[in-house]
Amino acid sequence: ESCGGKRFKEEVLEVKVNDKSIFDVLEMSVDEAISFLPHPSGGQDGALQPLSDVGLGYIKLGQSSDTLSGGEAQRVKLASFLGKGGRRAGKILFIFDEPTTGLHFHDIKKLLISFNALIEQGHSIIVIEHNMDVIRSADWVIDLGPEAGDAGGELLFEGKPADLKKNKKSHTARYL
Repeated sequence: ESCGGKRFKEEVLEVKVNDKSIFDVLEMSVDEAISFLPHPSGGQDGALQPLSDVGLGYIKLGQSSDTLSGGEAQRVKLASFLGKGGRRAGKILFIFDEPTTGLHFHDIKKLLISFNALIEQGHSIIVIEHNMDVIRSADWVIDLGPEAGDAGGELLFEGKPADLKKNKKSHTARYL
């Protein structure tokens, strides 16, 4: 009751940076905080930038991790890896399960740029995805179907996305 739902004692909330308390900062989205915080403490090209780069600029700094979707949690891990300079980690195989779920098309483009950054560092990526932009940008597609569940499980196609368009059995081909 004494904190008014802000989770901090009054004396902590009295400390301000540019008229913002710790509560105010934690209520900012990642993108807002990048603009607010000076580099290297988190602003442009700082510790928060990888979160924005993978399409998580809308997440609040104080948001609890247990409220993130599966795709958001995957992207947080990706951002953590990119932020630590994963070049020193050796070659890694990344597997992402529908990482674009809930993303705006602009954020999907950001995610694809992050994927390409990993590939340029020598890593490999497997993505289970239904988003056509992601499928189009893949080097290699494995299309299973023709339906889901018991009506699926057949290998319909494997190869380059441009060649998938010729496959008559594939629902994916129709949407490409």
